[in-house]
Amino acid sequence: MEKIKEEIPSGGSPLLWKGRGRLIIVSAPSGSGKSTIVNYLMKKHPEFRLAFSVSATSRPPRGEERNGVEYYFLTEEEFRRHIKAGDFLEYEEVYEGRFYGTLKSQVDEKLAAGLNVVFDVDVKGGINIKRYYGDKALSVFIQPPSVEALRKRLLGRATDDMAQIEERLAKAEYEMTFASQFDRILINDDLETAKQEAVALLREFLKTK
Repeated sequence: MEKIKEEIPSGGSPLLWKGRGRLIIVSAPSGSGKSTIVNYLMKKHPEFRLAFSVSATSRPPRGEERNGVEYYFLTEEEFRRHIKAGDFLEYEEVYEGRFYGTLKSQVDEKLAAGLNVVFDVDVKGGINIKRYYGDKALSVFIQPPSVEALRKRLLGRATDDMAQIEERLAKAEYEMTFASQFDRILINDDLETAKQEAVALLREFLKTK
């Protein structure tokens, strides 16, 4: 299996962990229910002390998006300076000049406060963050029961045309080949069941009742 290229800053291992939070990394192909499950965990389970990792982007805000809430909005020049300084846990240039990434500083602030940081990231980002934090992070891959089931979900959304759906499905098939690089695979066949399985995974990892 192909190994995804790392975009991990040099400079040693994470800080000493006493009193710090832990990390939950959630990745999945588009349409697998990843964001729905993450939102459920954050809203319905305060005992997990979850804090969402806000990504940085070089694209401008849309609509009523606020800096530091939906994204940290940086100029392309600022983003490139952070890359050069090794400030990102992971980043990707989605297309020329349009970057997305995770700033280590915003993650460390939450961990230092004893919060458990949740990442809703793509497969590449999820694998790279897990490599950086090791056993302090739980990586979970949300998988649809089949590509055909995913096709039905994407058709049911009615937000993309057929060409876009086929493109998403091709990407999903590719991303599913990396599932074994995650700590746990959660098959989302039934959403309510998947939510409860996610709760059980976090309860075990965070050792909460």
